[in-house]
Amino acid sequence: MTLVEQVTRDGITPEVSRPDPAKVLAGDPVHSTWSREDKDGLYCGLWQSTPGKWRISYAEWEYVYIHQGHSILTDQHGTATHLRAGDSFIIRPGFEGTWDCVETTLKDYVIVE
Repeated sequence: MTLVEQVTRDGITPEVSRPDPAKVLAGDPVHSTWSREDKDGLYCGLWQSTPGKWRISYAEWEYVYIHQGHSILTDQHGTATHLRAGDSFIIRPGFEGTWDCVETTLKDYVIVE
């Protein structure tokens, strides 16, 4: 299996995308998203990224649980948070910084606008 191969999870085929090229700082990250819910300002499902680093900016709340891989979330002040399998984290509205996917990372996500 290649890293960008579409994997069906629970009958859901993922949406495959890449971050805006203007935001990419390293690599060629490919994102796969298996959406489970998308209504009334609530979004949840599974998300996976291949290695790469890009700038992020959040206007919403996001809860993440890491199933596999290693990513580093760094805020605009340079504070780095390593996320590995078994870790959970809340990203608050107004967060700006970078997401550095060191190893292909698979996470659960719950986003509330």
